[in-house]
Amino acid sequence: MQSDDVLAGLDPEQRAVAEAVRGPVCVLAGAGTGKTRAITHRIAHAVRGGVVDARSVLAVTFTTRAAGELRQRLRQLGAPGVQARTFHAAALRQLTYFWPRVVGGPPPKVIESKLPLLVDACRALRKSPDRSELRDIASEIEWAKATQIGPEDYAEAARKAGRVPPVPAEEVFRLYDAYETLRRERNQIDFETVLELTAAVMTEHHEVAALIRGQYRHFVVDEYQDVNPLQKLLLDTWLGGRDDLCVVGDPNQTIYSFTGATPRYLTGFPVEYPDAPVIRLIRDYRSTPQVVSLANRVLDAAKTPHRLTLLAQRQDGPEPAFTEYDDEQAEARGVARAARALIGSGVPAREIAVLFRVNAQSESYEQAFAEAGVPYVLRGADRFFERPEVRQAVVLLRGAARSASRDDDMVATVHHILAGVGLTPQAPGGGGARERWESLKALAGLAEDLAAQGADLPAFVAELERRAGEQHAPPVEGVTLASLHAAKGLEWDAVFLVGVTDGMLPIVYAETPDQIEEERRLLYVGITRARVHLALSWALARSPGGRRSRRPSRFLGGLTGRLGASARPARERAPSREPGERRPIAAPVSCRVCGKTLVAAPERKLGRCATCPAEYDEALLESLRSWRAAVAKEAKVPSYVVFTDVTLQAIAERAPAREQDLAAITGIGRVKLERYGEAVLALCRAAADRTEDP
Repeated sequence: MQSDDVLAGLDPEQRAVAEAVRGPVCVLAGAGTGKTRAITHRIAHAVRGGVVDARSVLAVTFTTRAAGELRQRLRQLGAPGVQARTFHAAALRQLTYFWPRVVGGPPPKVIESKLPLLVDACRALRKSPDRSELRDIASEIEWAKATQIGPEDYAEAARKAGRVPPVPAEEVFRLYDAYETLRRERNQIDFETVLELTAAVMTEHHEVAALIRGQYRHFVVDEYQDVNPLQKLLLDTWLGGRDDLCVVGDPNQTIYSFTGATPRYLTGFPVEYPDAPVIRLIRDYRSTPQVVSLANRVLDAAKTPHRLTLLAQRQDGPEPAFTEYDDEQAEARGVARAARALIGSGVPAREIAVLFRVNAQSESYEQAFAEAGVPYVLRGADRFFERPEVRQAVVLLRGAARSASRDDDMVATVHHILAGVGLTPQAPGGGGARERWESLKALAGLAEDLAAQGADLPAFVAELERRAGEQHAPPVEGVTLASLHAAKGLEWDAVFLVGVTDGMLPIVYAETPDQIEEERRLLYVGITRARVHLALSWALARSPGGRRSRRPSRFLGGLTGRLGASARPARERAPSREPGERRPIAAPVSCRVCGKTLVAAPERKLGRCATCPAEYDEALLESLRSWRAAVAKEAKVPSYVVFTDVTLQAIAERAPAREQDLAAITGIGRVKLERYGEAVLALCRAAADRTEDP
């Protein structure tokens, strides 16, 4: 294969990347735009053209799978000598090689998990956190080490970063310090220390630095938006002031900030290297125009200067489906039926995925797919009934069921038992503890549902054991069930994004603007996993017959082009064909006066054309304006921050009498409903009383 042959078949932007054979180069590559193709062809073109020696190139990525794919493609392109490794693999290889000559003796043992050392650290400090807390403490230590924060600085750094540690920050500091002391005493290193020591050995031993820099002269770093400060330190040490560096990434896919990853190295690359060309890959070869359009619109509301607007290259496909369900069980059953229909139409089960925000959501889908006879594979998490906290709870519940009487309050008993293994009224901080809490909360919810049907504790335990026995799915050729984070870097013909409600996506724990925007990017990542079929769904209630208080995710506002059932007063909702079954999104919004389809956002909010007449209580509108002015003055914010003029007009025209009627007005989300709903409804009731007076 000649050098120019490597360029054949590349689009103009990919070719520009391939022809930029020397760094520095920054590639902003949107989802599905062929970034791996571009960078492998760039390396092969440089090697085949004699510009670089294959053995002097180090391509760095974040997963062993991605590194293996790079090596395979490079071999096929005639560049088999290129090294493609993860940060940790490359650093460990160098550290192991140079350790005997610069330090002496065998290199330290690399530990796979921090938990054993943390357990010993807890014993030394006479602490006894449970295993989920230990996992979260380990995550805090990993974040601190990745961001170059020592034990003594942890508490202040965590406060500034807005982190919520699983135990008091001072306790994390003491455990972190004890962990590091034990690690050094036992001559052990963790993955972060591998990177630290490699950089330190190069800094302190110039002959080592010279040898490594003599070996590797050209660097390519994939997924650069996920680089953390420690990895950047090592990369800079490898470079040693040189600039032959090509970075590739997408700031729109930054979803790992909680681990210390930051996109600022990617977005700031032109500042660090002013002469570097910035090449944007925006032609999406993965997804249909319909999927790409939705992905672009998700990011339209994000105020970011670095967003990439994708251009679809595939033929048209079906429009994304937006579906509302009465409850979570109905949603899971509906998704299972839809997946079965896709399989029946010829879509392989392995090319279908169900993606959710947290692993605890998997249980409903495991059950629904088992009942529907649809094979599935759970990715990135233990099966629900195999999780340690669930197994522990089931053992305790089984024991309690043996001595239970028919007069016992089953729900109270279950809550008491689950409280003993970690179920609290409020969700705890820390990812591992939250996942444990979500699992226990799911058990409590199931108990409440069965109790409403007359089940006692023995019947509840029997149901748990039945469900556990039915969840064994074939390990291959099944629909993938995965969290959105676990789905990063993967793709399927058909994707179901489920549980797309406020409180789940964005997750309730996301409070700051930056956290909310990361949740938006998480939805974007989920959407862009789909090649052809895409379905988004949500449930109004957690359990059958429960209060329908949930609302679709704020990120879906204005995306469907239609008005969901949850956005209309209850009396206007079309009944489901069967209780709890799927209810598609209703028809486009029409003017309630002339019937014309409404497009403009203000008209959709009012429910009528701007030119159509509408009757309203002028006194009510004036009362609303006076109330808004007083609230805004007290909060020291502009009036429109409370409610816009159009929203006040819509309230005055509709004069809602109930909370659900007020919530049906576009622009009144959950937060504003909780903050202002009672006051607004009081004004509306007062206006109604005035009109009824003789």
